[in-house]
Amino acid sequence: MLDKDIEVFLSYLESVKQYSPNTIKSYERDLASLSLFLSNEFKGWQLVKEHDMRTFINSERRRGLSPRSIQRLLSSCRTFFEYLLNEGQIKISPAQNISSPKLAQLLPKAMDADLVQRLLDFKPKGMTEIRDKALAELLYSSGLRLSEICRLNLIDLDLKERTCIVTGKGNKTRIVPVGRKAIQAIRDWLIHRSDLIITKKTNTEAVFLNIKGKRISPRSIQLRLEKLCELRGIPGINPHMLRHSFASHVLESSGDLRAVQEMLGHSDIGTTQIYTKLDFQHLAKVYDKAHPRAKKTNNNGN
Repeated sequence: MLDKDIEVFLSYLESVKQYSPNTIKSYERDLASLSLFLSNEFKGWQLVKEHDMRTFINSERRRGLSPRSIQRLLSSCRTFFEYLLNEGQIKISPAQNISSPKLAQLLPKAMDADLVQRLLDFKPKGMTEIRDKALAELLYSSGLRLSEICRLNLIDLDLKERTCIVTGKGNKTRIVPVGRKAIQAIRDWLIHRSDLIITKKTNTEAVFLNIKGKRISPRSIQLRLEKLCELRGIPGINPHMLRHSFASHVLESSGDLRAVQEMLGHSDIGTTQIYTKLDFQHLAKVYDKAHPRAKKTNNNGN
C-alpha cells in the first residue's frame, strides 16, 4: 500500500502537471520501491536523511538496476521531495546532493534515406496495408512519437495546408508539416476509414483505427510496422526509428537545429543536439571515403 503523501503527489502529477498515465505509473513504481525500503523505520518524510537515500540507491544498484534505471529512480525521488519541500512538509530534500550515474551516450538508430524509400515505396493491397502505409509515412514525414500518432484526431489534420496539430508530452501542442507522400497516403486511408466507420457503426474521432473501428493502440502499431517490415524484407525497424530518421535527415539537409527541435517537440534543445552527432557520423563516413589522406590503403601501400 502506498504512503498517503505519495498518493497525493501522484494525483498532483495527474491533475495539475497533466503527466501521461505511463509517466505517472513510472513515478508510482519508483516511489513504491522507496516506500518499501523505508517501511521498517519510517516515521515521516521530514526524518528521511541523505544517508538513507544513498543506502536506498546503493541497494537498488546491488539489486541489478542499470545506470539508466537508477537515474530515473533518482529523478522520481527528487521530484517527490521537491514537491514536499514546496508543500512545507520537509525543510530540505535528502536527494538533492546525490548525483546520478553517468550514462554511456547511445546514439539513436536512424535508417538511411534509401532504406526508408525501400520501406515506404510500395503499392498497398487492402485496407490494412493502406492504413499501415499511412501510419509509416506520417511517422517518418513528421517525426511523431508513437503515443502522438495514436492520439491524433481528424480535427488535428489539415490536408489542404499539409499540417497537423500534435499533442505531445505534458499535453503541449505543436503544429508540424506533413509531406506530400504522407498526405496522399492519409487521403487513401481516410476513404477506407469512412467505410470502416459505417460497417462497424462506431463513432470515434481518431484518425487511425483498428479493424474493429476503435482507436488503434501503440502495441498494434508496433506489430503492424513489424509485419510491414517483414513484407518489405527490412527486419528490426520500429516506430521510434522512423522518428529518429526524420530528425537526422532533416538536420542533415537543413542544418537547422532549432527547427528540428520545434518539429520534434523537445522542450530542451540539448535533447535535439544528439542528432548533430548522427549528422557528424555521416560527414565522417563521407570524409573517410573521399579524402586522399583518410582512405584505407591496400597491402602495397596504394
